[in-house]
Amino acid sequence: MSISERCARWIVGIVEVNKCSPRMAQRSAETAEILKEFSALFFAMRRVAALPWTVSDSGRVFSPQTCLHPLCQKFPPSVRYRRLFLSELIKRQEAAGCDPLDELYDALAEVVGAEESSESFRSYRLPCGAFVSLLENAALISGGTTGLVTWEAALYLAEWALDHPQLFAGRTVLELGSGVGMSGISICRSCSPRRFVFSDCHPAVLQKLRENVRLNGLGSDSRPAVRVDQLDWTTATGEELRAIGADAVVAADVVFDPDLTGSLVQLLSKLLQRPSTEAQPLVLICSTIRNPLTYGGFKLQLGKPLRPARGAMQLTVTSRRVFVHRKGGPRPRGDERTGASRLSLRQSDSHRAAEGLQVTNKGFLHKRVRLFLFTFKGKRNEGREPQPANS
Repeated sequence: MSISERCARWIVGIVEVNKCSPRMAQRSAETAEILKEFSALFFAMRRVAALPWTVSDSGRVFSPQTCLHPLCQKFPPSVRYRRLFLSELIKRQEAAGCDPLDELYDALAEVVGAEESSESFRSYRLPCGAFVSLLENAALISGGTTGLVTWEAALYLAEWALDHPQLFAGRTVLELGSGVGMSGISICRSCSPRRFVFSDCHPAVLQKLRENVRLNGLGSDSRPAVRVDQLDWTTATGEELRAIGADAVVAADVVFDPDLTGSLVQLLSKLLQRPSTEAQPLVLICSTIRNPLTYGGFKLQLGKPLRPARGAMQLTVTSRRVFVHRKGGPRPRGDERTGASRLSLRQSDSHRAAEGLQVTNKGFLHKRVRLFLFTFKGKRNEGREPQPANS
């Protein structure tokens, strides 16, 4: 009998005994929730010290849900992370006077002498219990790009989308700057879009993105049908964008470089150029506020005259929603990517754009406010070409 089967029977036996006592049954339910949370944090590679080590005999309880779980064999976290985790798990068992499982020593022996790799898997648990597994680089910046890791905004956008699946159901969705694919794959798995188009421009990112899409069972023949496009914001034409036929456009963490904000605004303007008989696509952009000046520059770009031709679109922000960490949820430490790995958020009240910059500036100073989500609409320019604003 395998270790997973033995541990499963052991846990089932505890549940059966607990039926005799409501208090013990409640405790068993709480333990099950801890196990679920612990497993999710392990596969998202949260810091080992930050894991909820609260269950007695943790080696027998946690190991089938983490290092001895089939997902760990198929999409293993990094060698270093598994080594740190197993060492801590065995140390805690020995300190409690328990004999660690032989399988834990075997698993530790496999990683002690193993060579470190520049990439590994992170798996993110969706509310339905399924995982999105992504091959990511260990370094935040590699190959001249930041697109080979999952950043915090992608996790927040994924959570928001899963809370609002009706906005994507039956639509053709275009994602800008898809990176390794966290937000898009989550939407495909849980929000029932008709088609989904991932896009990025860096060759290494596109290669990793295509691999992650395939690893999660998505492709041209899947439901939804998906594809991965190379899309350069500076050269994309209106015809190219119209051919995609997007009903919704999403992007996460694309406002980080002041040199790119102008190109992003121009691209959004092209995406919103539709005949008056067609509905404009929904555009959702989720961003981490790192530098208020950079984000403020993006907002200023939205307000500038884009010198559009007659009939072109100008962008206005119609709503802004502020997201903060759920009370008692994880707080960002060091590596920004770990801040929301449980996809735990609470949404505050939304504000009209007229309240705008003043409220936003307060948000910048509030330590718990991390992300802002905008929706846009285009306004057709029927008059003469606008003149540049006075400096």
